[in-house]
Amino acid sequence: MKQTLTVKLNKKKSYMIEISDSSFAKLNRDIAEITQGQKRLFVVSKRVYKLYSDKLDIREDELFIMPDGEQEKNYKNYLRIMDRALEVGLTRKDVIIAVGGGVVGDIAGFAASTYMRGIDFIQIPTTILAAVDSSVGGKTAIDFAEAKNIIGTFYQPKIVYVNINFFKTLDRRQFMSGMGEVIKYAMIEESCKYENSLYLFEFLTLGYEKILEGEPLTTIRMIEYCLNLKAAVVSKDEKESGLRKVLNFGHTLAHALETITKYKKFTHGEAVVYGMYFILNWAYKQGIITYSYYKLSTELLDKYGFKPLQIKYPPQKLVEIMKKDKKAGTGKITFIVPKDKKLVREIQLTPDEVMDMF
Repeated sequence: MKQTLTVKLNKKKSYMIEISDSSFAKLNRDIAEITQGQKRLFVVSKRVYKLYSDKLDIREDELFIMPDGEQEKNYKNYLRIMDRALEVGLTRKDVIIAVGGGVVGDIAGFAASTYMRGIDFIQIPTTILAAVDSSVGGKTAIDFAEAKNIIGTFYQPKIVYVNINFFKTLDRRQFMSGMGEVIKYAMIEESCKYENSLYLFEFLTLGYEKILEGEPLTTIRMIEYCLNLKAAVVSKDEKESGLRKVLNFGHTLAHALETITKYKKFTHGEAVVYGMYFILNWAYKQGIITYSYYKLSTELLDKYGFKPLQIKYPPQKLVEIMKKDKKAGTGKITFIVPKDKKLVREIQLTPDEVMDMF
């Protein structure tokens, strides 16, 4: 099965997303066709290369193996990719192809956006998290010091190939990490301004058994729903000047948790789940959302086996990290908060007000 979506940014700029369960042989043919006449540099996750090197048509002289882990998304590996691009002899007419999770896509995209002021870039996400989140939308970045994604660009891919066969080798934790971001879309659906109601919240509630089993048709539909919402947001706000901020639901605390633990304790999806629980609890206590919606939301998270964060970190340290977040306003910290079922809005709070949230 194959589903095709188009991200329309303006009359002159758009790109295609292909979601399928096609064979790896078909994926290789598609890549060869779309990169015909170009030199290529594949930036591939170390784990993905170990699992799929015999299935992917990648020559050693066009390969950079990227170490795994958020802590590897740094300027040293960025420079290594740039060195490799020069070794391969990439020109302004050539292409960088990311094969892996969000770390690989972010850093390879940043390299593509800055190499010779920008060359073609192709995303091949191999995790659910990357498929529904970082592979689409054009955000590229590396981390620096205690700030996640603080150095980056907006740079759209030429095409995105989401092949769900990669998901078969995800361990349970990585699978559920992706589901954290999927549930986020269910919480913000109506704020994404998509042309029709997709009923993602209901789809996740009723179809959770097939989703957790990885049933192919259900998986493709789930990815399609999420990416329709992401594409709707990105097409209206490519560079996060307004609407796109709704995608950050749960992310303010999430990024602080990732940073305080040096990216070693939580996956991104896990951190986002804790961030959603945190802001849902606060919104309910503040009377912003009803008990009915609070219960509905937390029951959906619970259905997928998620629980609120029990480990306590120093609030003062978390707030200090939040103040350094690129999404922070002048002197204030930005949160995306729920206001009704599937609806969210942006608020800005002072550091003292954020301290009171804990």
